[in-house]
Amino acid sequence: MDVALKAANLKNPTSIEARCAEKGMRMTEQRRTIARVLNDADDHPDVEELYRRCAKIDDRISISTVYRTVKLFEDSGIIERHDFREGRARFEQISDVHHDHLINLRTGEVIEFQSEEIERLQAEVARKLGYKLIDHRLELYAVPLDDEKKN
Repeated sequence: MDVALKAANLKNPTSIEARCAEKGMRMTEQRRTIARVLNDADDHPDVEELYRRCAKIDDRISISTVYRTVKLFEDSGIIERHDFREGRARFEQISDVHHDHLINLRTGEVIEFQSEEIERLQAEVARKLGYKLIDHRLELYAVPLDDEKKN
């Protein structure tokens, strides 16, 4: 199976700040800080982690400001919410490049990947059931293979 695992290649080259500007959004310094931290995130932070990172840059940012800004960015179609079975929403910049996620249930790490084979299979399944696939989300929940050796 051909699977591309480089998350950096999946990031949209357009920054969150640029997308906010395109939408005519008023950008305060605190919103800029939140946008930059989200834009630079290699993981999929939840609001609390995002707040911790932003507070290191600007200690005047409140968690309520982070919550409101994340909601604004989400409602504006700039970032995407994911619920990876942890009871907390995690966020990433919306990308022009489709990708799926594999979630390590031991560590919570989220690995972005692309697979042309999986894409073909999903479209084929929809077609066989009499449908044209328009969109989908694929989340794989897994544990490292090393865990099997320990049991």
